[in-house]
Amino acid sequence: MEETKTVVLSHEGLTKLQEELDHLRNVKRKEVAERLKDARSLGDLSENSEYDDARNEQAFVEGRIIQLENTLRNARLIEEGVPTGGEVRLGSTVTLKDLEYGDLLEYTLVGSVEADPMHHRISNESPVGKAILGKQKGTVVEVEAPDGHIKYEIIDVK
Repeated sequence: MEETKTVVLSHEGLTKLQEELDHLRNVKRKEVAERLKDARSLGDLSENSEYDDARNEQAFVEGRIIQLENTLRNARLIEEGVPTGGEVRLGSTVTLKDLEYGDLLEYTLVGSVEADPMHHRISNESPVGKAILGKQKGTVVEVEAPDGHIKYEIIDVK
């Protein structure tokens, strides 16, 4: 991730990232340090798989800490509240109707860090997110998908 890229987060997403960072700094670091200490006590480090595993975990933890610090440093909170004029914006929950099949889909539009399509949270940078961002209830949008074009009608914006 670029160090200067603005990251859009909901209050919930910001809290989760802060909690993860706190856990990594205050719990995981200590656990890994203890594993390293125990592995060193086993002797020869050149053929010590416990030591190698602990070093690898330490590198992962430190890398994740740096990533989270950069994300939080560049975070911008999504403005919560009622969208003005029913316009789709970050944080909006949108009901879409697939015009070909008639299926109704509900998504919450979030920043890329919080995107989780399996839990109906799509990124503003995704094809659907880009298509609906800034649009009004009743608008028909066309999304370029691997299978071709999909048309959705925006049924509701909350």
